[in-house]
Amino acid sequence: MKKTVILTSTLIALATSFGAIADRDHRLDQRGDRIEDRLDRRGNHIEDRLDRRGDRIEDRLDNKANKARAHGHEKRAEHLERKGDRIDQRLDDRGTRIDDRLDRKGEHINHRLDRRGAHHAKK
Repeated sequence: MKKTVILTSTLIALATSFGAIADRDHRLDQRGDRIEDRLDRRGNHIEDRLDRRGDRIEDRLDNKANKARAHGHEKRAEHLERKGDRIDQRLDDRGTRIDDRLDRKGEHINHRLDRRGAHHAKK
């Protein structure tokens, strides 16, 4: 009888602890997903802002190039167009690098939370 009571109480304790572990893992997964989503939104916002800035600069330089071309300054117009393209490309690359860095940061945080959940599951 005593063995049955001890065995039953042990099984009940284990069952409740597995529920707590599963709940903790789920909570950590949700936290990682929220952080990744926030970083993705931030990266997209920065990339969009830099794209708009590059487009404005490129449009302004294209207008200057058209004006220079209208006055017969062909070389100046080509120079302005190339300059606008370079600036726009540099800003696009910068936005991509920032977005990639934030993605890596989110993956790192999510991986760390997964390891934390696995570590606590072992105990």
